[in-house]
Amino acid sequence: MPADLHRDAVVADAHNDLLMAVSARPPELWASFFRERWLPQLTEGGVNLQVLPVFIDGQYRPEGALRQTLRMIECAHTLAEGNPDAVRLCVDGPQIDQALAGGRIALVLAMESMPGIDASVELVPTLHRLGVRVASIAHWNRTPLADGSGQDATGSRLTSHGVETLQTMERLGILFDVSHLGASGVGHVLELATRPVLATHSSARALRDHHRNLTDDQLRGIAATGGVVCVNFLAAFLAVEARSVTIDHLVDHIEHVVSIAGIDHVGLGPDFIREVFADLTPPCCEAGSFSGLDVAACIPDLDGPRGLPLVTEALAKHGFADEEIRKIVGGNLHRLFLAELGVGR
Repeated sequence: MPADLHRDAVVADAHNDLLMAVSARPPELWASFFRERWLPQLTEGGVNLQVLPVFIDGQYRPEGALRQTLRMIECAHTLAEGNPDAVRLCVDGPQIDQALAGGRIALVLAMESMPGIDASVELVPTLHRLGVRVASIAHWNRTPLADGSGQDATGSRLTSHGVETLQTMERLGILFDVSHLGASGVGHVLELATRPVLATHSSARALRDHHRNLTDDQLRGIAATGGVVCVNFLAAFLAVEARSVTIDHLVDHIEHVVSIAGIDHVGLGPDFIREVFADLTPPCCEAGSFSGLDVAACIPDLDGPRGLPLVTEALAKHGFADEEIRKIVGGNLHRLFLAELGVGR
């Protein structure tokens, strides 16, 4: 039964921006707000391994970016320390497995772009000391390290500081995340990478021609490094008509990535942002779009972690074998983290 399989599998979510919502509260409420608002969702969704990206909103850039980066990292540590029975902030594979064995959710800190760091590559080890184990170097636009996918027309590769950042991350044992990186930048990373490359939340460009999605050549390249592509659930990245997207569209993208990258290189990167956006935006002007995308459009019943068992059910209906489903819903990302997190050279 799909429900039993989902409960028994390691379920890993490679991208949930819940830290944005939690850190918006006063610090004394961080642990309790997480426990009341997000922990039940993660538990009901069967999440065992959760990546927590630190994303710095535009209102903090550039002057307050570093301060907000540190604040969100502290928020992650605080919510973990305040809920020791339920979660553990992990920095390596053994800690992840210890958390899972103890029935706790393993949390892994990630950076989504590095506006607080910019060209100060010497601070990347500081992020590592603070627990960051996954990082990207661009979002939609240009940074001192690289161009985001919204700047694809520039055809730019990583800057010298971007190359140094990649090398530093590989040395420290921080996984390099190519989601949001411009197409030429992805190619540059794949030329240089000596360790597995991760895409935390990217879908297939062959099915939805958007710059945030990955081409077949990029999918093959990431797989060749031993990395994992975690498919994004955001409706606007799955089909042009976002309001008509169903879970079958999501499975189509998963099937395509499997066909190109292989069954051992696919995971889930849901990017559940509707609740986060609603939490941060006053009711008078609730955001319905972001960079021209309809972010309010979601797969029915799959707008948050609670819906993740539906993915296992849909994969089973589409003919995936149990062992294949285990790999997709979390096994591949779990394996990658066990091998790579915190393992510096």
